[in-house]
Amino acid sequence: MTAEQTFRIASIPADGVGAEVVAAGRAVLAALETAPAGRFSFAWTEFPWGSDYYAEHGVMMPGDGLELLREFDAIYFGAVGRPTVPDHMSLWGLRLKICQGFDQWANVRPVTFLPGITSPLRTAGETELDWIVVRENSAGEYAGFGGRNFTARAAGGEVAVQSAVFTESMLVDAMSAKFVLQPQDLSVVVASNLSADILSDLGSALAGSLGLAVSANLNPERRYPSMFEPVHGSAPDIAGQGRCNPIGSAALMLEHFGLPDEATSIRTAIETTTAQGIRTPDVGGTADTAAVRTSARSSRIDP
Repeated sequence: MTAEQTFRIASIPADGVGAEVVAAGRAVLAALETAPAGRFSFAWTEFPWGSDYYAEHGVMMPGDGLELLREFDAIYFGAVGRPTVPDHMSLWGLRLKICQGFDQWANVRPVTFLPGITSPLRTAGETELDWIVVRENSAGEYAGFGGRNFTARAAGGEVAVQSAVFTESMLVDAMSAKFVLQPQDLSVVVASNLSADILSDLGSALAGSLGLAVSANLNPERRYPSMFEPVHGSAPDIAGQGRCNPIGSAALMLEHFGLPDEATSIRTAIETTTAQGIRTPDVGGTADTAAVRTSARSSRIDP
């Protein structure tokens, strides 16, 4: 059967466990692609940008990087960061450069409680919990507004200024308490950049691990490609050991492409895998990355 549509995906594994997570996600997507009911295919192009690229070229991505990415339907991102590269260089030189350059202003982070994974919330086993945090991705505290002042003064006289404007209906401290005490009331939480960053990480921790967190950086107007990534970071201490949690953002990408049944199929495969006790060490298991990936592929339900 010939696929009805081909999606062009730019793959940026970048640093640390990024390569392992991207490879696992691509393997699961390939299983869907070749399913009897498959209605699509992927055309992948991988870009070797990240800390290794920085070590060789002095930049995280080339000057025409955004132009190269512009023609793709989506970007599948691994993770960025290494102790040898300053955070402001790795973050602003790659991930934020893409997010802000492509006006991916809506950062969508679901909080999902998976079967077989223990949550620190007492009520998690008694209540169906599932909500989404929407983070303003291009403004707020990461917008680059503000900076250093009084640099001409003597040592110790320099100060940094950061401005932020808030119009939320609830303060972030109250919402943090609500995440713990009344999570059953949550559905969609919209917050500024830094507040939503904190809240989404809190939600993932409550679901069992930051390793479960997935993220979609969306340009809702679709003038530019959107970017899909896990949230757990590059984890250089376990990179290359096959221990990282491969649960990623493939389902979010499929939803963005208008393939909700296929997205549900991936989520079902993940739930089946965790319910069987096939889990990586970050969520109390002993399975390696390959075992989780293989289980997800074999547990896939044809849409």
